[in-house]
Amino acid sequence: MASQSTGIQQLLMAEKKAAEKVSDARKKKARRLKQAKEEAQAEIEAYRREREKQFKEYEATHMGSRDDIALKIEETTKQRIKEMEYSMSSNKEKALQRILGLVYDIKPELHVNFKIMK
Repeated sequence: MASQSTGIQQLLMAEKKAAEKVSDARKKKARRLKQAKEEAQAEIEAYRREREKQFKEYEATHMGSRDDIALKIEETTKQRIKEMEYSMSSNKEKALQRILGLVYDIKPELHVNFKIMK
């Protein structure tokens, strides 16, 4: 009976050690997964920063900076306004004469639908 008790004790000890090893292995696996995830996240962030930098360089070389674009738009707008003002000032008198001519040229006549009642 003592040998059975010793055998059971050894089995219980072996089971306990196996459970501890499994627990340690799970903890190590969890740590490795966490570390891998952090490394992957850092790698993704570095890649994102690199691509963003490349995009900004591409944008600057092909489109110019946003300030340059704003200046070009402003210059174009000022130029168009000047052209419109010149066109208006050069055609102002002609337009006024045409409008006044149409207003003063009154031809009184009866409408076609007007019926004279007798």
